[in-house]
Amino acid sequence: MVNGKFTKEHKLDIEKIKRLRELTGVGMTDAKKALVDAGGDFEKALAEMREKGLTKAAKRSEREASSGMIGSYNHDGRIGVLVEVNCETDFVAKTDEFKDLVRDLTLHIAASDPENVDELLKQPFVKNPGQTVEDVIKEHIAKLGENIIVRRFSRLELGTE
Repeated sequence: MVNGKFTKEHKLDIEKIKRLRELTGVGMTDAKKALVDAGGDFEKALAEMREKGLTKAAKRSEREASSGMIGSYNHDGRIGVLVEVNCETDFVAKTDEFKDLVRDLTLHIAASDPENVDELLKQPFVKNPGQTVEDVIKEHIAKLGENIIVRRFSRLELGTE
């Protein structure tokens, strides 16, 4: 701030903090601290926050996940997908973030035709091949603060067995 006005550099820092917060689900203070610790390097801060989130996600993986939802997707009447994704509470299951994850998983299953859940989790994620499906789920665990499990899925394609 110069003479009571925000400078261009300050505005960029705020934008970086907001973006880091959106991508990781942490608070503004934690996002700012991560950027300061990374010397202003956004990618380094993001990697650091993801690592911390994955560590927290690993701790949450032991908690029971018995709520959730069944998502569905139908592609041109030729491919249909059902997937059961569980979380710990109905509250999280009703959030847009969780619903978006379930929708993305149905799209991934329709596009990649995995044979089982274990294979599904290790595949590059269709919407972002730089991440595995498991990485995407762990990011959502970190953001939502609950364990998330892909329990099962079924994919049907017209004319195949």
